[in-house]
Amino acid sequence: MIGTLVNFGAVILGSTIGLIVHRNLPKRYVQLVFQIMGLFTLVLGFKMALEGKQLLVIIFSLIAGGLLGERLKMDEWINSLGDKVKQMTKSKNDSFSEGLITAFLLFCVGSMTILGAIQEGLGGEPELLLIKSLMDGISSVALTVAFGIGVLFSAIPLLIFQGGITLLAAYAGDFINPTYITEVTATGGVILIGLGINLLEIKKIKVVNLLPAMLIVPLLMELFVRS
Repeated sequence: MIGTLVNFGAVILGSTIGLIVHRNLPKRYVQLVFQIMGLFTLVLGFKMALEGKQLLVIIFSLIAGGLLGERLKMDEWINSLGDKVKQMTKSKNDSFSEGLITAFLLFCVGSMTILGAIQEGLGGEPELLLIKSLMDGISSVALTVAFGIGVLFSAIPLLIFQGGITLLAAYAGDFINPTYITEVTATGGVILIGLGINLLEIKKIKVVNLLPAMLIVPLLMELFVRS
């Protein structure tokens, strides 16, 4: 898991630099960076979503995943967890939970995360994850300037999520269908569009509740498309 560990370290380093900048930046500049990250998230989300080919699978996965996430109250649970971490660290940052969730989604729902982790899990060189580490390190600087210290703590779920995919690929790599990754990534793109809308304060969408959709996509692909 060299690639994931490097990615973990890059986010911590970038977030530390971002915190130094954040403390010395006027509030109006922080707000500007916040809005730019919202626009960037929308662009990235649309780019990923448009790569999908099985639109019905994506739609039904989002509906089913959203209903499941709402039933499990994932959004409330994650925000509550973020608030507890905030209390433990005695942070006074109002955007702590939002920064943690936003950074985690941006770092972890893209194709580079999935493909890179699978590639390393199958015994390949961690090239994709090393490239992603550089990108995430730079992004974490901007994200921390906008959201504060919550971004630094996103490195922990990143390590668990990305490392989990690597370990899964190591033990079950032969069963992973590469064509499904495109649709999972496209579904993640739709979730990022929702996140971008949140960041720009256009409308509040519980994007965390949509995350189960990324697990439902391969199931529907297996049941209806492959058959």
